[in-house]
Amino acid sequence: MTKYLHTMIRVSDPDATVAFFKLIGLEEVRRFDVEAGRFTLIFLAAPGQEDVAEVELTYNWPAEDGSAPEEYDGGRNFGHLAYRVENIYETCQAILDAGHTVHRPPRDGHMAFVKTPDGISVELLQDGNLEPQEPWASMPNSGSW
Repeated sequence: MTKYLHTMIRVSDPDATVAFFKLIGLEEVRRFDVEAGRFTLIFLAAPGQEDVAEVELTYNWPAEDGSAPEEYDGGRNFGHLAYRVENIYETCQAILDAGHTVHRPPRDGHMAFVKTPDGISVELLQDGNLEPQEPWASMPNSGSW
């Protein structure tokens, strides 16, 4: 039997990325610092979804010689993560209030796209249906998603 475990994304700032996912409702469920390999693994999940559907954040530590850290752009052809949220308008507003961009606003009250601090696309889907509301209904797309 096959069982889904997690999706891994590489991050350049673990604290900023954990804070971003908290805006969506995810919580840190465990963390491992691996000194021999010079990386940190942080696992996040929605409440009650531990060991069911998790995101693994991989942070590769900067080189000991002081050289520039790895940069991740384009998500290495990664598509997106998707989460169902209780209120898409409140979630998107929290994301905006924290200084992030809602790249595809929830004009229809159902779907939005945002990006993590490292540019990973995250799709937000409304649990149930909400009527279209302003300012979301008139808000244009921003950038790519």
